[in-house]
Amino acid sequence: MNPYELYFVTDDHQNLDALCTVVKQAIAGGVTMVQIREKHGDVRAFIERARAVKEVMAGSGVPLIINDRVDVALAVDASGVHLGQSDMPVEDARRLLGKDKLLGLSVESERQLLEAQSLPVDYLGVSAIFATPTKTNTIKHWGLAGLQSAVETSTKPLVAIGGINESNIQSVAKTGVDGVALVSAISAASNPTLASQQLLAKMRSVS
Repeated sequence: MNPYELYFVTDDHQNLDALCTVVKQAIAGGVTMVQIREKHGDVRAFIERARAVKEVMAGSGVPLIINDRVDVALAVDASGVHLGQSDMPVEDARRLLGKDKLLGLSVESERQLLEAQSLPVDYLGVSAIFATPTKTNTIKHWGLAGLQSAVETSTKPLVAIGGINESNIQSVAKTGVDGVALVSAISAASNPTLASQQLLAKMRSVS
């Protein structure tokens, strides 16, 4: 199974009950990975939310990834961490996490993509494919042509993120990218289970 295929990134504006409900429903719909993203800086709250989500995910076999914070991932024994370019250096994160945890890194330019090929990471998040309201500080928008080029260049698995939804997910999947990361297309859906099922079906229809 490809763990990166349908990669759900949580909405940090949802309260804990809503967050857990959405994660549970998304897993029922077939998401293959869940990343908890918290941008408010309260580490205690982050750990509390991560523990609650991990409990909801127990027994599903779906990896739980923590965004940015190696300390939170270690505290809750998550499956791994996803880092941005301004977070802890990858080498330090790998040393702290050990070799068995998943480690991802966002790349926002061709230069970062090339440099990341020699880093001790398991996968790369190509950001942002399209403009998106959930991420406003992007360096560039790769677009489909840029993503296609990244797929052809990278020796590491790639996950596309940014502005992807049911209307463009098939075009993204056609590039041969290993996975697609989504936030609002699942978290804001009236039925996250159905939304996840439909997104997966669209992706698989082009493979």
